[in-house]
Amino acid sequence: MSGDDGALEIAAAVRAGARRAVDVVAEALARIARADPALCAFLDVWGEEALRRAAEVDARIAAGERLPLAGVPVAVKGRHGRRAAEPLLAAGAVAVGATSVPGPGTPWQTWGLGAGGRTVNPWRADRTPGGSSAGAAVAVAAGLVPWATGSDGAGSVRIPAAWCGVLGLKVTGGRFPSPDRTGLAAPGVLTRTAGDAEAWWRLVSGRAGQPAAPFPVTAVWSPDLGFASPDAEPVALARQTVGRLVDAGVVRLVRPPTAPLLLDPGPAWLALRTPGADLTDAHRVRAADDERLRALFTRADLLLTPTAPTRPHGHDGPGDTYSTALTWAFNLSGHPALSIPAGFGADGCPAGLQLVAPHDREDLLLAVAGEAERRGATTTRRPPASHQPS
Repeated sequence: MSGDDGALEIAAAVRAGARRAVDVVAEALARIARADPALCAFLDVWGEEALRRAAEVDARIAAGERLPLAGVPVAVKGRHGRRAAEPLLAAGAVAVGATSVPGPGTPWQTWGLGAGGRTVNPWRADRTPGGSSAGAAVAVAAGLVPWATGSDGAGSVRIPAAWCGVLGLKVTGGRFPSPDRTGLAAPGVLTRTAGDAEAWWRLVSGRAGQPAAPFPVTAVWSPDLGFASPDAEPVALARQTVGRLVDAGVVRLVRPPTAPLLLDPGPAWLALRTPGADLTDAHRVRAADDERLRALFTRADLLLTPTAPTRPHGHDGPGDTYSTALTWAFNLSGHPALSIPAGFGADGCPAGLQLVAPHDREDLLLAVAGEAERRGATTTRRPPASHQPS
């Protein structure tokens, strides 16, 4: 199977006996061996262990077990990410390695450091892939694995998804244990298709959730959430994608009585992450934004924004603009959010459209993304070989 095959397609072939898990995993390991010296998406590759696990999957299939993720190669975020992948591994997926995260002591997190050096964006090697789920996004975008686990404390799944041209889901805050003492971080996944993301969600949540609303669903568009100053290009690309969703009958834009005007969550987020900080203002901002979002979701099913306020920055850092400007509000509020591909900028790098839903409505986000794919309103594609490092 090629790097373009999705998780569900791989699992179906292995369950049917058309493919062996050991062959699928060996092919993924070969892709990693060829590409990762340039991409630096991995911290560790668990070749021997992965092949041993794949052989166990083949034996279980031969014994009559029906494993929903039989033989699917999965990458896990960081060297301590296996625990988050346990539901996938129990379902027959095979962990092939740990993906890169930022190096120690960095004041900004939208980059990654793999075993061989800095992690590069597969569309342009002089740009970052985003972070902190840097290697996860690169591994999926470059077709090394069909999906990778992530965690999102301020946009750490959604930003790299946007900048690498894949889907990135952050789940509702508080649904699962958080690796962050503040509870701001939530698990997530990076995939190339909504169907694969939805399969991940079913497994980790144990339920599919509520039925999605009939299409089109109502949505509110905001380029800046009332406080941010995003660049013109990512706003235009996201808005064009909204237009395609509207034209395809996936969403219907509604105009609320007042534009979505949130208080800037940045100072509150930073205070919550600072031991001993005075949290009076942080609690005030959080409560005010929670109320404004509650009112918005009484009138609409979704809130739509650009995922990131800038195009991918270089490896020397992000400059004066926080890459998290449009994402970390929903870590404070706990709302589930999904970044979907939103075309390409003038520099050839991808951009993202962020979909935000009411609490516990991951099913709605995934249904909208899936319907957008089926109706041709969004597409995910691999970086051409000429765009990847040689």
